[in-house]
Amino acid sequence: MSLTAEPIGKPALDPSRWVMWGVAILTTVLVIGPIAPIVAQAFLDRPLYDDEATLTLANFVRLVTEQGIGIVAFNTIVFAVITTVVAQLFGAAAAIVIGRTNVPGRKWMGELLVWPLFVSHLVIAFGWFTMYGPSGYLTLMMRSLTGVTPWNLYTLTGMGIVAGLSQAPLAYLMCLGAVTKADAQLEDAARTVGAGPFRALWSVTVPMMRPAIIYSGVLNFVVGIEMLSIPLLFGAPAGIQTITSFLYEEGIQAAVRPDYGIVGAAALILLLVVAGLVWLQGALMTGSGRFITVRGKASRPSTIDLGPWRWIAFTGLFAYVFFTIVVVFAGIFLRASVTFLTPLVPFWNLFTADHFWLILDNSSYLRSITNSIVVSLIGGVAGTALVVIITLIARRSEFVFGRALEYVALFPRSLPGIIAGLGFFYAVIWVPGLDAVRGTIWVLIVAFMVRYIPVGFGAIAPALAQIGDELDRGARVSGANWWTTVTRIVLPLLKPALFSCFALLFIHFFKEYVTAVFLYQPGSEIIGTTMLQLWAQGDNGPVSALATIQVVITAIFVFVARRALGAKIYG
Repeated sequence: MSLTAEPIGKPALDPSRWVMWGVAILTTVLVIGPIAPIVAQAFLDRPLYDDEATLTLANFVRLVTEQGIGIVAFNTIVFAVITTVVAQLFGAAAAIVIGRTNVPGRKWMGELLVWPLFVSHLVIAFGWFTMYGPSGYLTLMMRSLTGVTPWNLYTLTGMGIVAGLSQAPLAYLMCLGAVTKADAQLEDAARTVGAGPFRALWSVTVPMMRPAIIYSGVLNFVVGIEMLSIPLLFGAPAGIQTITSFLYEEGIQAAVRPDYGIVGAAALILLLVVAGLVWLQGALMTGSGRFITVRGKASRPSTIDLGPWRWIAFTGLFAYVFFTIVVVFAGIFLRASVTFLTPLVPFWNLFTADHFWLILDNSSYLRSITNSIVVSLIGGVAGTALVVIITLIARRSEFVFGRALEYVALFPRSLPGIIAGLGFFYAVIWVPGLDAVRGTIWVLIVAFMVRYIPVGFGAIAPALAQIGDELDRGARVSGANWWTTVTRIVLPLLKPALFSCFALLFIHFFKEYVTAVFLYQPGSEIIGTTMLQLWAQGDNGPVSALATIQVVITAIFVFVARRALGAKIYG
């Protein structure tokens, strides 16, 4: 008799099967939900809610013949390439210096370096605008000192550098794991044949970083393609459009009515491009097994003594962290606390709390803060519950479609935020009955959950793999069904991973705004959409005040999550 066999007739009554099928169907519907309307709209000659709409290919013809669409495509690719190159260069270099050398202050600078990952690109973009924009604090200071402006963010190159420096922390984290877990014996072998520490590092360890560089590089390229904030803040004033700002302007800012056909066709093409890049990312990593160096007898690589060069390395690393992170965040805080920010007048003479009072006294602005917290808390809990059940079914059950469920759950990695928001917008106006949730925070919660299922899966799956399946078999031999086994035995052991999953989802939900730009209405505003509104009105002080509030709440949550819950938020 099989150890997992159950009495005849029991499988039909086993509630575990209902749970598996229910979760599989729910996940499939949620993932397909925002995609199907986009596909339909791309091939319809009228808005998909119009009963007289008919199938057509004219939308794609109009898109490719749209005036300036070739420039939009070119701008998008160039912007993504510059973003990727800058992010990989700075991220990989920082990982090597912090992870393998004795540079002073590497611990606290490493902590500061990851902070851009905790806040939205919109907040980072406002910080760069405040300090390095045409009328930025440091821009005016340099102009007054030298008579020239040494940088211009209102160009493709400037936009790409800002985006790349904002994404460098992602490359840093992925490369840091590679350089700190490399097998020291390989470097020692190079040293025995005469290679110095730097030659051994360059010839042995850096090549072993290739999987991390490739993975993070493709991911940063995808981020560059789907990024909205930096092209919107720095590109729009200069007439530079990327595909995301094109979709935003055609879908929301259209003067008369949106051209749903062109928007649907462009959105579908963007979705296919991103899906292809995600597939490419996986294909490039299929041969990464040959780079494995951490095995049973592997030892931790030694720290390279830079000697007097460590202070030169410290200067370079400090300058990078200071000018791209500390100054950017300081610009946000300063602009929120002064009537206006200029190097011509000492900022301590201009302190004011008016911007914060404006936010707190306005019911709409205050509601956006409350909504962001509610969406993040409820969405984080609900998302964690959904993700853990999906992971258990996919990885620790005999469900016949378990592997297929994992593929479906991970597909939203290919779903850019603006496409997810547009798809849910189409769905709520297309599917009968869904209009009831239109313009509510509930549709935001569902949309955010769908988009970040892969993030939660990445937090749960590795922890689940460390729990031996003999525990499951023992419980099943004792007569427990699958649901009883996973809820009473496996879930308690996953508690640290559950906290980490919740913390990650909370942070991503709290900083998300792109998915919401098509979905929110008065009453369901969140911090990011309110910042966009204030920026469009030219109210930079209140924008910075709201960004400051978002950063402070995020900092408090990160501190509590790491200290009280023991959540692993990164690395």
